[in-house]
Amino acid sequence: MSTNIFRRLPVEQATGRLYGGRHRLRVVYRTRDLVVLGLGVMIGSGIFKIAGEEAAGTAGPAVLVSFLIAGVVCLLAALAYAELSSIIPVAGSAYSFSYVAFGEVWAWVVGWALLMELLLAASVIARVWSLYATQALHDFGAPSRPGSAT
Repeated sequence: MSTNIFRRLPVEQATGRLYGGRHRLRVVYRTRDLVVLGLGVMIGSGIFKIAGEEAAGTAGPAVLVSFLIAGVVCLLAALAYAELSSIIPVAGSAYSFSYVAFGEVWAWVVGWALLMELLLAASVIARVWSLYATQALHDFGAPSRPGSAT
């Protein structure tokens, strides 16, 4: 076993077994998972509404330019993923692609960055859910603070 921290995963090992020259991706998402994912996207779109309102109030017309720049960056990232997935036909993510391309150390860094990204997204979703819950309770006439009357 190699102890080199800069070792890379060979492409042949990353692709696994191929059947008759064709590869197949495992079925990961079932119908229930896709429904939950769709609901998450619909609820998560409220985040963009809140962020857009906040940005419009403080940044002004520069918000449009920043969204255009972000859109171009997302397009380039999608093209990079498409290129990598055509070269390395596995059901992977940025972790597996960086493991093959750059090595174990960078894959570890990318993996932790992905974990922090998911944690940040979960905290933003929790904030939006708390706003929704607070508004729903307010609409039903619940007091905003314990012991206070509306």
